[in-house]
Amino acid sequence: MRIRIDNAVVVNEGRSFRGSVTIEDTLILDVEELAEGQLSRHDADCRIDADGCLLIPGVIDDHVHFREPGLTDKADIESESRAAAAGGVTTYF
Repeated sequence: MRIRIDNAVVVNEGRSFRGSVTIEDTLILDVEELAEGQLSRHDADCRIDADGCLLIPGVIDDHVHFREPGLTDKADIESESRAAAAGGVTTYF
């Protein structure tokens, strides 16, 4: 399945621009910077209009304290990984 996210403010590699991101299956196929009125060059099975939204890469958190084993009354792997996902963290270690 090919998904295209259009009209987002794409934040990538130290800059931001109006653009489109095309995803095929589980891989990012293309990140396009689009001029005003320009359309993506990719067709898609599903199109998401992200006008007014930021599209940023997922965050990697390389310093977590899940309190397991130990103080699980405060937090555990389940509660903290859910909190991380809600905040945009895609990977932790």
